[in-house]
Amino acid sequence: MRQKLIAGIAALVFMGVTTLAVAQAPDALQLYRSGQYNAAVQATLAEIEQMPRNMNAYSVLGWSLLALNRNQEALEYGNRALGIARFDHRIVHIVAEANFRLNNNERALELYQQYTAIQPQGVHIPQVFFNMGELFIRMGEYNRADIAITTALHHNSESVNWWVRLGFVREQINDHEYAEAAYRQALGINPNHTAALQGLARVQAVVGG
Repeated sequence: MRQKLIAGIAALVFMGVTTLAVAQAPDALQLYRSGQYNAAVQATLAEIEQMPRNMNAYSVLGWSLLALNRNQEALEYGNRALGIARFDHRIVHIVAEANFRLNNNERALELYQQYTAIQPQGVHIPQVFFNMGELFIRMGEYNRADIAITTALHHNSESVNWWVRLGFVREQINDHEYAEAAYRQALGINPNHTAALQGLARVQAVVGG
């Protein structure tokens, strides 16, 4: 009887310690949202060790690594996560972003396109289309860059830098009239934007000549 009582007390103590440990475990998402990215990385790695198929943990890990510019690690863990859940839009976006930053252009473009198909109304859609435009610029495909950046601006027309980039793209294909229109849109948002002023001067010189 005494041994059963001791065993019961021991079990209760263990349960209490375990519950306390769980209660004190850091919330990785909250750490990420509060800008404690290194702590979020450690928390998510611990979660993944306990639950290797936890996509929520992989997502917060990827976001945190990208915030820390640890892009190669974000790519490696993201690829591991894609092996578990190929069409998780969060992971697709993380791996696309890591590839974009690492100049793996074709792979980044493939994954960004996949993200637009999986999550056409996703929160990242405007930036995804803009980044696709940047990838097309890197590849020298300026007509496709025009389409991608125009689509990004359809979703977010208040980005002065995106209008400037669109003006640049249109200069590359000698579409000076529409390049001028893009630079004027940028200046309508920020009349003192240096690159927009310089771009407008360039295209006006060409048109005027």
